[in-house]
Amino acid sequence: MSTLSASAPRLILFVGFPGMCMLDIAGPQTVFWCASKVMEERGLPGYVRHMVSLDGGLVQTLEGVAMQTERLADFAPADVDTLVVPGAPDIVDAVRREAALVDWLRVRAGQSRRVSSVCTGAFVLAAAGLLDGKRAATHWLTYDLLRDNYPLVEVDREAIFVQHGDTWTSGGVTAGIDLALAMVEDDCGREVALAVARELVVFVKRPSRQPQLSWMLQAQAGDGPLFDELHMWILANLDQPNLSVEVLAARMRMSPRNFSRVYKDKTGQTPARAVERFRVEAACRLLEDSERHVDQIALLCGFGDEGRMRKTFQRHLHASPSAYRQRLAATVAPAASHRP
Repeated sequence: MSTLSASAPRLILFVGFPGMCMLDIAGPQTVFWCASKVMEERGLPGYVRHMVSLDGGLVQTLEGVAMQTERLADFAPADVDTLVVPGAPDIVDAVRREAALVDWLRVRAGQSRRVSSVCTGAFVLAAAGLLDGKRAATHWLTYDLLRDNYPLVEVDREAIFVQHGDTWTSGGVTAGIDLALAMVEDDCGREVALAVARELVVFVKRPSRQPQLSWMLQAQAGDGPLFDELHMWILANLDQPNLSVEVLAARMRMSPRNFSRVYKDKTGQTPARAVERFRVEAACRLLEDSERHVDQIALLCGFGDEGRMRKTFQRHLHASPSAYRQRLAATVAPAASHRP
């Protein structure tokens, strides 16, 4: 059981191993560094950060950059606030190679206040038994692999990060930034987390239940550059209720029939369905990061009225806009009231 004092800086250990993904470490490292700076400006304790490995010394990352690490054994687990474990592309083999690290986590990790993983680092925690009976996130390409190798883990396919008690896991690579921001919010409050997000030029501080793959990203993956400009135009004009096939086809200088056929062939969605998904994602961002009324958001995102927006949300998210916002508020409220 951790004996940490809330009035002292929090000790965070980033646990490295050969072949780890550098961004899994660098993203959260930068978030906690920036949070420390923000907290110190307020006269409050921040975070002390150390890069560690089982034996210490230089650890080669996947990208070929060697990171200097300290020995994990040099830190008393009860003094550690947070352990952060990165992932690797060959994670199943990495877990086998790092059996000693897995054993250390199995025995010692529970003495720290909080344990977390980025991307496929969830496999390391699962191998140590730290995710048994818990919800967890991992990279979207490895959902089934995690489930098949560790059937006691409840793999969450919808979340970019998951908090289950004192265990936190995140989706692929850059989702580690979202994870770290969420932990900063849990420790220091929403104001500090948003200040960090602004300084790091994070486009939006995403909530845990946002999917790892946005519709824009999925569309770009399927269509090449063909519809990029059209998609950007749609996003800039979501307040227009009449984004019909005819309007979009005219933008592309195509006939409506040919446009509909080519668009579905390239993206896997009809134009109408794509516009609807763009509207939903934009509305979710406004519900998350603004205090606008639902009816205002409905107009800004082109739904026309709150009733139509509600029906669309039910179809896509199985929740009304108000329920979606309330669910977010329920997760934010405890963090906002928690201060060091």
